[in-house]
Amino acid sequence: MRRDVFQAIADPTRRTIIDMLAQKRSTLSEVADNFDMSLPAISKHMKILAECGLVIIEQEGRERYCEAKLEKLAEVSNWVNTYQTFWNERLSSLKTFMEKKHKKK
Repeated sequence: MRRDVFQAIADPTRRTIIDMLAQKRSTLSEVADNFDMSLPAISKHMKILAECGLVIIEQEGRERYCEAKLEKLAEVSNWVNTYQTFWNERLSSLKTFMEKKHKKK
């Protein structure tokens, strides 16, 4: 299944993982220690994040180290900015319309 960054950030657990890894590189077990769920459940979340390019996982000896790669979040930011501009323009037009209507009274 092909996943995208929007699917990855849709889950609150994955957003928390991204926040944690943005602060510091951690082992998979260090990440799991912050949640009340099993290591396999965290591994599944990490797999989704890795498939979307938001996290890289590197094997070093017996440990798997995880690191955030936040560049992919630009895709989300660009999408949000497009709609923010759209709605700002619409609301500004509505404000102008309402002000003109109010002045006529």
